[in-house]
Amino acid sequence: MFCKSCLRNVIVQAGHLEAFTQKGVKLSNTGKNSHAGLSLTSWWNRQFRNSLRMMVDTGATAKQGPRVDLPIGKDEEGGYGFSCGGCKSEDGKLKWGYSSFIGKRGTMEDFYDIKTAKIDGQPVYLFGIFDGHGGSRAAEYLKERLFENLMKHPQFMTDTKLAISESYKQTDTDFLDSERDTFRDDGSTASTAVLVGNHLYVANVGDSRTIISKDGLAIPLSEDHKPNRSDERKRIESAGGVVMWAGTWRVGGVLAMSRAFGNRMLKQFVVAEPEIQDLEIDEEFELLVLASDGLWDVVPNEDAVSIARTEEEPEAAALKLTEVAFTRGSGDNITCIVVKFHHHKAEAEAAAASPQNG
Repeated sequence: MFCKSCLRNVIVQAGHLEAFTQKGVKLSNTGKNSHAGLSLTSWWNRQFRNSLRMMVDTGATAKQGPRVDLPIGKDEEGGYGFSCGGCKSEDGKLKWGYSSFIGKRGTMEDFYDIKTAKIDGQPVYLFGIFDGHGGSRAAEYLKERLFENLMKHPQFMTDTKLAISESYKQTDTDFLDSERDTFRDDGSTASTAVLVGNHLYVANVGDSRTIISKDGLAIPLSEDHKPNRSDERKRIESAGGVVMWAGTWRVGGVLAMSRAFGNRMLKQFVVAEPEIQDLEIDEEFELLVLASDGLWDVVPNEDAVSIARTEEEPEAAALKLTEVAFTRGSGDNITCIVVKFHHHKAEAEAAAASPQNG
């Protein structure tokens, strides 16, 4: 049996869920609801009494698949390889859930971060997936520092795209400096979604991915940074690098992605410059999915949206996506965050609570 105290320990190792506070930033009241232990206790009562046995959707439709058990246990370094949970915004218009699973790998190199804050009275939500390679240190560093650096940027609220671009590159520089005297040379992807009011900014480095559902249609908000992508190959070769086939397309025959944090030996070619998309969230947008390639390797964008829409609660959707990826044969760590938009929820609740309806 996998005890609740173990589940709480997972959060410390594999992710980071907190309300962010700093000078000039007011802590959101949702912070008290973001405690990982509380959300996981609730989740345990609903989901884990039968050793994480659930009905799994094995396709893009809502048909029931076989019953499976996720083989939860410790990784080679003694850390637990599973965590999940969820929370919601203070006004009820936003709910999010996450699931992170070691899968068939011997070590856990996926990390995630979720932060909420109020800055100048404006609600801010930050979601991030960080998929490490060659070790876990780079991904862990991003979980610890990237959003902190972003929210400290002096132009975070006035020019968010600039702040994201500069914070990504500065965090990469800081990480490389911190690893200068080590023999490690690991790296990490980053796929992040930052919601400032109704404005969404999605930034991506590497082959993690973020998609959004608009009236059931899956719309990618990032494009994987693969070395054989024509523009990426041209950039790498213009910098003096080479892209070659070694089981898959790789930079210098080594790295299977063209942008990443870390990877100092390839830094001239493998940059941490994010591609950023921004859009206004309106009533047609239903949900957001961020995930590492452990999901995307076996679950197409359209399937991810179809599966997530079958679950009302985003934490159930995140767990279901994780299970589907595992049963479809993903050989990697699998981490995903699902964010659901409830555009009319706050107004409906306020109307129901009004004296006229009492």
